[in-house]
Amino acid sequence: MMETTPSRLSVFIAAWLFAVPVVAQTYPSKVVKITAPYSAGAGPAVFARILAEKLSRAWSQQVLVDPRPGASGFIAIEAVKNAAPDGHELLVVSNAHVAINPALYKKLPYDPDKDFVPVAMFYRTPFFLIVATAGPYQNVRALIAAAKANPGAVTYGSSYVGSPSHLGSAEFEFLTGTKMIHVPFKDQSQMYVSIANGDVGWAFSTLGSALPLIQSGKIKLIAIASKERLKTLPDVLTVEEAGGPAGFEVGSWLALLAPRGTPPEVVRQINAEVNRQLADADVKLQLQNFGFEATPGTPEQLADTIRVEAKKYGEIVRRTGATAE
Repeated sequence: MMETTPSRLSVFIAAWLFAVPVVAQTYPSKVVKITAPYSAGAGPAVFARILAEKLSRAWSQQVLVDPRPGASGFIAIEAVKNAAPDGHELLVVSNAHVAINPALYKKLPYDPDKDFVPVAMFYRTPFFLIVATAGPYQNVRALIAAAKANPGAVTYGSSYVGSPSHLGSAEFEFLTGTKMIHVPFKDQSQMYVSIANGDVGWAFSTLGSALPLIQSGKIKLIAIASKERLKTLPDVLTVEEAGGPAGFEVGSWLALLAPRGTPPEVVRQINAEVNRQLADADVKLQLQNFGFEATPGTPEQLADTIRVEAKKYGEIVRRTGATAE
């Protein structure tokens, strides 16, 4: 009996050491669901579907995107927070969900650090200042002048409370010495319709999300909230060039998270495949059409980005006094 104990112990240790790699080797073993806190027509959700199709072919397994907009992303995030940590349920987030919300909300129904692990960055994108094509604000100077002449009369939209567009707009107010009214929307597409109809004055938006109404001629870009013009849209001035605050920037990024406890080998497998797809010529073209820039990297780099931006946005929240309930 004494001789069999070490043998059994060796078998146990070997099984423990190799259990996780075996999980990684068999991943994915069933349908992978990617939950996105965006409406189906929003740029991030559209790109998530493009990537999901590529992943489906690479893994020979169905990859579905489940759009769950609303409640500042809380609906989507809570749906994945307690999912099985095996890599088959993943979550799309932006900097708003993991770097802005912790500073903006006194109470969050999730903890970005404790509930999730970083998996992969998708892309970065600058925001544009958009207005109605036939509206009163044909340039940035006219918008600022109107806001100064009538405090509280000019309205701006955002995709939700705590979004980069919301916080960027609050920063724009602060830096221009104006007071405007924030109008958050549950459905991002409705925000563009409201701007086109003149119900809301303006908004900061990514190109991809606003593209359908831009192409129809109902809304237009009057500036890019970046230090440099976009190479594919060289005629669109930066906010600073158009008469706004110096060096003004509003940007966003999209990334993939997994529930805390997901095996590191599975995380790295997903990360490697996402990075491989981001290098695909067709995916690159789709990103370019949306005004997005592929940002491949490691899970550790994504974690560092979240930490750095959480500090940055925390300072903006304190400076502007932006709040959310």
